[in-house]
Amino acid sequence: MEQLSDERIKNIINQYERKRDKERARYELIRGTDEFKNKNRERARNHYQLNKEKKKEKYDNNKDFMNARSSYYYYKKRDRIDLFKEKYPNKVKTLSENNMII
Repeated sequence: MEQLSDERIKNIINQYERKRDKERARYELIRGTDEFKNKNRERARNHYQLNKEKKKEKYDNNKDFMNARSSYYYYKKRDRIDLFKEKYPNKVKTLSENNMII
């Protein structure tokens, strides 16, 4: 592979920064327009409709973990982790399987 000189690397970085600045300025210019908002909402609505089943499936697969994690944080916030471990051994097992606690 060809070695790039320091000058060439600086040039590439400057080009990238200028491009990002132009893209950012363009976005700031059009983001408040009604046309942009409507297109963005439509895109989001279509994405939601196409992926509704995937999201439901993901939720169903992770329901027990999310419940256990929520309970864990509740007890952790109140400094009662020992009580959590006594009361919910199944949730502790679920969290340890997901490397949440040891």
